[in-house]
Amino acid sequence: MPAGTSPQQKLTRNRSRLGHKIGYALRHPGRVPPYLRRAARDAWLRWQHRQDHVGYYRAVMASDTRRSPEAAVGSQTHDRWLALGKMQFDYLLEHGLRPSHRMLDIGCGNLRGGWWFIDYLDAGNYYGIDISPDILIAAKKTLTERGLQDKLPHLTLTGDLTLDFLPGDYFDVVHAHSVFSHSPLPVIEECLSHVGRVLTKDGFFDFTFDRTEGAEHQVLREDFYYRTETLLRLARKHGLHARFMDDWEKRPHGQSKIRVSRSPLPESAG
Repeated sequence: MPAGTSPQQKLTRNRSRLGHKIGYALRHPGRVPPYLRRAARDAWLRWQHRQDHVGYYRAVMASDTRRSPEAAVGSQTHDRWLALGKMQFDYLLEHGLRPSHRMLDIGCGNLRGGWWFIDYLDAGNYYGIDISPDILIAAKKTLTERGLQDKLPHLTLTGDLTLDFLPGDYFDVVHAHSVFSHSPLPVIEECLSHVGRVLTKDGFFDFTFDRTEGAEHQVLREDFYYRTETLLRLARKHGLHARFMDDWEKRPHGQSKIRVSRSPLPESAG
């Protein structure tokens, strides 16, 4: 963040406002041409996929994956890709993940975190879903490179987050890293209204999001910023227990995390 910017200022910043964009451009002139190219591309893709955010973002992922699958999931270097994947894995390990658990990874991407989970879980216990066929092809490449074929992971393309093709009362852990940060509220609500069906009674669903304590906003319909209470309230609307996970804030990651479950969460969970 710029010198003199406090964490609170960062959380109340509205990145969609013209004043913020001008200030950012003045501080980072070299980033202006790439931003303009991305804005033009996104405007064209939004026009092609009017009223269909999933179709729009699938097209964004196809374009980004052609350049670099690791950058497409938000990692600009291979070292950062490895570090973020391990961060996801270490966190769930600290929160009781066991090899016998059945895990659903929503927005599994090219297995940045997924390959750690696949390697740890018992064979057949990892289910990764994504809206992008291009990134799932990259996921299969990761699987091969890591020599994890014998773990028999499930990698499935999906067109929505109703999870209707999955069994009920089945998953001990559901995970969505950097999914809701790219999703409008109707997509998030679709997921929260159905995830309880696939969770076991004692299972939980962790998701990250871009947090703001100011006005909720979006940038290029790619990045969405929500207040914590908005998402807690949405989960509770659908009969889920929900908690902001304070301990995730200690990690060097720009997003925040919420955990939801069918049953009350234990006091030690966050």
